[in-house]
Amino acid sequence: MRVGAFVVAAQFPGQGHGEALHRAVRSAVVAEEAGLDAVWLGEHHFVPYGVCPSAVTLAALLLGRTRRIEVGTAVSVLPTAHPVALGEQAALLHLTSEGRFTLGVGRGGPWVDLEVFNTGLGAYEEGFPESLELLMRWLREPRVSATGPRFTFREVPVVPRPDDLEDRSVPPVIVACTSPASVRLAAGQGLPMLLGMHSGDEEKAEMVALWRKCAREAGLSPEAVAGAGHVAAGVAQVGDRPREAAELLLKTLPGWFHHGLAAHVTVDGRARRMRDPLEYTRLLCELHPVGTPRLCADRLAATAERTGITRFALLTEGSGDLAATEDNVRRLGSEVLPLLV
Repeated sequence: MRVGAFVVAAQFPGQGHGEALHRAVRSAVVAEEAGLDAVWLGEHHFVPYGVCPSAVTLAALLLGRTRRIEVGTAVSVLPTAHPVALGEQAALLHLTSEGRFTLGVGRGGPWVDLEVFNTGLGAYEEGFPESLELLMRWLREPRVSATGPRFTFREVPVVPRPDDLEDRSVPPVIVACTSPASVRLAAGQGLPMLLGMHSGDEEKAEMVALWRKCAREAGLSPEAVAGAGHVAAGVAQVGDRPREAAELLLKTLPGWFHHGLAAHVTVDGRARRMRDPLEYTRLLCELHPVGTPRLCADRLAATAERTGITRFALLTEGSGDLAATEDNVRRLGSEVLPLLV
């Protein structure tokens, strides 16, 4: 079982951007001290849901602040980035951190980001497969050219790469999957999935089963299929009494969800339905490790048994408070992880 902290630099009502980012950095440092395996960083633009606009940049800072823990993006939004630029950054962090960096990529949403960064709605609606394919060629090959609908350029050398070109060590890549289409895309590239916190174990198990089927059809070996290393996102809040942790999140998360999610603006004015913040919080408390240390461990173990997923990215900043977040991370490491051995 490999448990990591999912850090989105959440700006809770009444807080400033600096406060949210400081809590994000402290969460990562404390996660290493507490013995967690990884820190996963969210990326958002123009909304208080998360005030980190570049997960790769924050990852670079945290890799410099830590020595052992793995750091990954969850996710870098591919439709608003150039795949080659993102690949260069990932390779740089992979090599300079001695392999502690993982690049998580996702499709994002139809947000105004596409207008601001001048990539257009097509990058979101049709362009993700082309971007992912180019990214993976950049990470896997010594020289790359492109002749696709969105990217066309002459062959250029890939820099930086491992000194030994026979060394196939490349930055690990993981793909956020929310639909059968994205599952098939990830499987076709032989890439593990990052599954969202909104889905329960049954839905996750179905997506893992589909991924395995598609991966076998794409020619992946049985060993590669079995050891894919999917990651399940969730929420973690440790409390002394069964209802204590859930009651805390029910006080804090709905305000953050309403404050943050309602700020999203679609690029084309399309209607969007926002989850009811209170009902969504209740769902998260039911699905994920929220409760006593024993309850938290049991829920993680149950998810692993039902889905085959043994890697977790758990949101620990749900209190919105720095001291409470640090305490939550420490308790996750000292009281929950030992029960999973």
